[in-house]
Amino acid sequence: MDLRFGDSKPTDEERAAVDALLGPPESSWEGADRSDADLRWARGGREARDRRDQLLPALHALNDRVGWISEGALDYVCRRLTVPPAEAYGVATFYAMFSVRPRPATVLHVCTDLACTAAGASELCATVEARLGPESGVKVERSPCLGLCERAPATLTIRAGESARLGVPPLGELEDEAVQAESGGPGAAAPGDGKGKGRRGRNTLHATAVCAPATPAQTIAAATAPESAPTEPAPETAVPQTGTPTPTLTLLHRIGTADPTSLDDYRAHGGYTALRRAFALGPAAVIREVTDAGLVGRGGAAFPTGRKWQATAAQPDHPHYLVCNADESEPGTFKDRVLMEGDPYALVEAMTIAAYATGAHRGYLYLRGEYPRALARLTHAIEQARTRGLLGDDVLGQGYAFDIEIRRGAGAYICGEETALFNSIEGHRGEPRSKPPFPVEKGLFGKPTVENNVETLVNVLPILTMGAEAYAAIGTPASTGPKLFCVSGSVARPGVYELPFGATLGDLLALAGVRDNLRAVLLGGAAGGFVRPDELDIPLTFEGTREAGTTLGSGVVMAFDDTVPLPRLLLRIAEFFRDESCGQCVPCRVGTVRQEEALHRIADRTGAAAADDIALLREVGRAMRDASICGLGQTAWNAVESAIDRLGAYE
Repeated sequence: MDLRFGDSKPTDEERAAVDALLGPPESSWEGADRSDADLRWARGGREARDRRDQLLPALHALNDRVGWISEGALDYVCRRLTVPPAEAYGVATFYAMFSVRPRPATVLHVCTDLACTAAGASELCATVEARLGPESGVKVERSPCLGLCERAPATLTIRAGESARLGVPPLGELEDEAVQAESGGPGAAAPGDGKGKGRRGRNTLHATAVCAPATPAQTIAAATAPESAPTEPAPETAVPQTGTPTPTLTLLHRIGTADPTSLDDYRAHGGYTALRRAFALGPAAVIREVTDAGLVGRGGAAFPTGRKWQATAAQPDHPHYLVCNADESEPGTFKDRVLMEGDPYALVEAMTIAAYATGAHRGYLYLRGEYPRALARLTHAIEQARTRGLLGDDVLGQGYAFDIEIRRGAGAYICGEETALFNSIEGHRGEPRSKPPFPVEKGLFGKPTVENNVETLVNVLPILTMGAEAYAAIGTPASTGPKLFCVSGSVARPGVYELPFGATLGDLLALAGVRDNLRAVLLGGAAGGFVRPDELDIPLTFEGTREAGTTLGSGVVMAFDDTVPLPRLLLRIAEFFRDESCGQCVPCRVGTVRQEEALHRIADRTGAAAADDIALLREVGRAMRDASICGLGQTAWNAVESAIDRLGAYE
């Protein structure tokens, strides 16, 4: 259906939300009242088209203020940005956090993913739904992973409204200037960058409340009065190694030691030493250090970071862009959240170094929409760094210009794929692109782009402070440096653990306090694979897990004891991939549905009764792995296959 501008009009509140972001319209062509001058010529069309990338922030502004996106509001955004209504509708309906149908201003997201399911999320959700009826004014939604697996089960309450505050812990632990900082990032464009003009408008703020571990009483109280919700624990509570007699931490050493809201405290604990050394070395030498250190991507692909940086820096086309992928949506993953909440200045410094090395003057930090405290912390850190001359036109007085803009995601697992993330920032549906061309050649806005996740970037700091040789001495020759692991499920001390590559799975689970009745361990999250309790000697390296027939992925380690029904977990994984498939390619769009259907049929069957459906699962899994465009479809069968072959799930 070809959607066109209709007769629906935006309300004053909707118009105000969009205008606060984009500024007032300059002519009736953009939605202002008609004047005689507008009858003689059209104005602003080209400038509006150059702001297509403001579509996602504009949808956020409406959702934050009103709670949903009406036809009139969507039409107004389309006029302001000269975006065809059909395309804008496709974007608005792509993200789980948006709604184009009326709904209450308060939405309660109850996580029902793997760790939370094992911790009783189904019972929690049923109780909350029964007690919060339609008259409560609260919309209860079953949510995929909220990134709070160490405190499962978890809930997130979001209340729309102009007067509420976005991303602030319930008791308000940040100073007012951080709360009032614009969540869209800097307004002025950096030198050599045509993007970012006219972005001084402030996004609408809304209230959030996190309950984890959640009880029905706490969840209902948070949903009906977010300001009275219990205060979130400090980030260091997610790092069990903090304050214990363990070997010196490299990536997590400031968490629980330095004040994450204080730039002075960050610098007192070694902050910005790495950036000063980067300026002393020069871009080429920084890339050489990263290459010699053997740093590879920590998001799961394990691509050499130095090669990616060198390929981007060598491109003659300009401008270059830096994108930090902070959209960790893999079930069981929460390490990037802990880093951003507990050490936000480290990410700002690391992004500045990466941009300097690759010749970028503008960076985009694409942050999960479900991370309100990380948003507040990073917004504050970026503003403070800009005020103190650590971002902006002259970083540290070195004549180098660089600035960072935060872009909020809106609930789409596929946007963790780098090219889908680029499409999302540009204002399109978050669908992966075909490769080649690769991002180092044509990435964000069609320009050379380097993309790394949070953990990868933070590893650059010890490389420059320790030196490449000392860093490479940590771990193994093929997998160098420290690695963060997200341990959750049936363990006594869930959280983020830092170990050198080469430690075994048993070493890690011993630190976390694994239970005696261990049934299985899931490595790599929903896109990973299961291993048996007798396989705990697997070395936690990229090459070691590969040889063992599984994957390290982004560092997810989820333990399940024999009280957790394995078929139900597999069904939840299948539901997750069905929901998160972008639908662009047939193997994934159809295959994820067929996989879920087959698992529903054999949920209560074993042996010969399930043989036909298991054969079908194998056929569908091979088709998805071989023919899907991106990693989502290619890995959607991995966990189910490993459960059947290694664990005998349906025997």
